[in-house]
Amino acid sequence: MTAPAVTTYPESPLPAAARLMDREVVKRLPVLDDLGRLVAIVTRGDLLRVHLRSDAEIRADVVQEVLRRVLAVRDGLVTVRVRDGAVTLDGRLDRRSAADLAVRLAGQVSGVVRVVDTIGYDVDDTVLVELPPGRVTPVA
Repeated sequence: MTAPAVTTYPESPLPAAARLMDREVVKRLPVLDDLGRLVAIVTRGDLLRVHLRSDAEIRADVVQEVLRRVLAVRDGLVTVRVRDGAVTLDGRLDRRSAADLAVRLAGQVSGVVRVVDTIGYDVDDTVLVELPPGRVTPVA
């Protein structure tokens, strides 16, 4: 056992735990509750095969599956950088809802630890417009 012990908490994302295990070269990771009591042990075999993916694999999934396939974003509008599982999205999209969705979906890609959002947008389409009674379209 290493000293001091390398531990994690139940709230930690699994990809973060996998990277911690890889970085610290440990095969077992004790999971502690808020009082420091042992509540579980995560083994390397439990999650490394699934969650420890290379930055290149993560980037390829974000570009292909999130930006191209789901959101139909043209190449060059959003730049995707990945370092140690942290994804940075940079660029500009036409709608705020598309930018927000890109960030949420990128965060769900296996192996992503966190997403840094620097995507700008042209129109904030998340704001509701209140129309006067009887109107069915906004006033231009």
